[in-house]
Amino acid sequence: MRPKKLAIVTMSAVLVFGSFPLPTLADENADEEMADGEFSAKDEAIYGNLDAGGTLEDMYVVNTFHVTEPGEIVDYGAYTNVRNLSNLHEMEQDDDTVRFQAEDDEFYYQGDMKNQPLPWNIDITYKLDGDDVTPDEIAGKSGSLELQIETAGNDDADPVFFENYMLQISLTLDPSVFSDIQAPDGTKASSGKDTQVTFTVMPEKEETFIVSANVTDLEMDPIDISATPASMPIDDPDLGGVEGDMQSLSDAISDINNGVGDLNSGISDLNSGAADLSSGSSDYLSGISELDQSSGELVGGSAEIRDVLQQINDAMQGAPDDAPDLSELEQLPEGMRDLASGLRESADGLDTLRDNYDTAYSHLDDAMNGIPDYEIGPEKIDELQNSDANQDVVNQLLETYEAARQAKGTYQQVQEAFGAVTGTLEQVAGSIRDIADNAETIATDIEGGMENMDQLDKLSELQSGLSSMASEYQSFHSGLVDYTEGVSELATSYQDIDTGIQGLADGTSELDSGASELEDGTEELHDETSDLPGQMQSEIDEMMDEYDGSDFEPQSFVSDQNEKVDVVQFVLKTDPIEVEEPEATEEKDVEAEKGFWDRLMDLFR
Repeated sequence: MRPKKLAIVTMSAVLVFGSFPLPTLADENADEEMADGEFSAKDEAIYGNLDAGGTLEDMYVVNTFHVTEPGEIVDYGAYTNVRNLSNLHEMEQDDDTVRFQAEDDEFYYQGDMKNQPLPWNIDITYKLDGDDVTPDEIAGKSGSLELQIETAGNDDADPVFFENYMLQISLTLDPSVFSDIQAPDGTKASSGKDTQVTFTVMPEKEETFIVSANVTDLEMDPIDISATPASMPIDDPDLGGVEGDMQSLSDAISDINNGVGDLNSGISDLNSGAADLSSGSSDYLSGISELDQSSGELVGGSAEIRDVLQQINDAMQGAPDDAPDLSELEQLPEGMRDLASGLRESADGLDTLRDNYDTAYSHLDDAMNGIPDYEIGPEKIDELQNSDANQDVVNQLLETYEAARQAKGTYQQVQEAFGAVTGTLEQVAGSIRDIADNAETIATDIEGGMENMDQLDKLSELQSGLSSMASEYQSFHSGLVDYTEGVSELATSYQDIDTGIQGLADGTSELDSGASELEDGTEELHDETSDLPGQMQSEIDEMMDEYDGSDFEPQSFVSDQNEKVDVVQFVLKTDPIEVEEPEATEEKDVEAEKGFWDRLMDLFR
């Protein structure tokens, strides 16, 4: 056993003493002038320790030189302390200047920094069951936790890092402590048995992230925060399928624009027809109202004629054997001619009414026939209602479209009745003129009979003619009364029709204006979306360029005097949240007070 222990002791001594610096070797070439070394690039890894609230506690930088020629290399940095991590050579530090002897390959040294601000302000706050708490207070507690991480640019640091670097924040959560984890802006993933929540902050962005969970006996690992240049390669997305969809959308908008153009043209025709209809309806209403107003005079005159004829007939029939009173008989031809004149005036009035009616009816017919027969299907209506057009105007268009179709349909149903009015008026006017002609003929016959009173045998023929005329005129008068009552009802009813037509004309005028605005809107929409795939590609290219850091040239975080800087990255870590361990026992304290030699010798006791 003794030789084996001796060998172990010897080996341990070699290891221990071999780790001590050897001044003779290190200083062997101290008097010789060191040649200048060269390096191809320098990397900086900045390590920062934060407290659990995000405040920087201490920082150090690990500098890596890719040496191409051994020799002395000069670096710069406001370090409080430097440490060679590659060999046993001493390093010289004079204020912000650091000199060291580098060999081939990589050379590493660590520089501690103090009071050097980070490019980001990081603030981490905690709430337990809705109350603000400190990290020390929350350790070991249970309840509903809300953790908030806020990042912002630090005005006291060089903005180049905030503007070009991307932050990645990672939390490792033990499922035995954390449950029902919610992180709306984060990415959750499994890391062994733990749950890892990751947040990303893009360059020039200030973000606030929230993690909520139910916790039991809270303890939490450190929060890891890394920052690297946002110059990762990003492949352009494959837009093949999306471009096809965008082109279909662009084509659909073009179809809608064409359809709205046709609709606007049809509405313009509708508006023009409605204006003609309104004008013709007004003329027709004026004529029918004028006829209605003159109906009383017409009926009154006809009643007087009827009464005179009846009186004459009664007088002639009442004394057939006696000689008539010639003085009264002499007045009869004049009355008959007055009657004939009045009848012709009535017939002329009916002709004027017919002409006015024909003009109004012609305008009405042109206007109704001018309303287009377009049928806008449900698909086109859905496209209009789902487009970016003004929906109030679209609804007005659809309401007027339905009203116009209903008006035209109603007109087509009653068109035959409208067309029959002209013939009726012509027939009545002709009948009145025939009666007038008969009245004048009777007047002439009476005058001729009076000149030959000796021919009394013709008196019976006169009596018979007057009786027949009185009877026929009674029938005519009854028909005339029915006609004027119909005209009165038509005038009253048509007042409502004309009001509706005037409203239609006003509505189509507004509709025409709205359709023009709608066409302008869809035309503008069509112009803006005619090259939708190209616009989308341009937007994506612009977005990609925003995060393309290929033109970013790295610079030193430590000193602007440093050259050939290739990679600068930040690795930050917060303090963990943990329950304080109880104080060590006295036995452990004694063990901790033992020196290295005592512990080494304990191995062989």
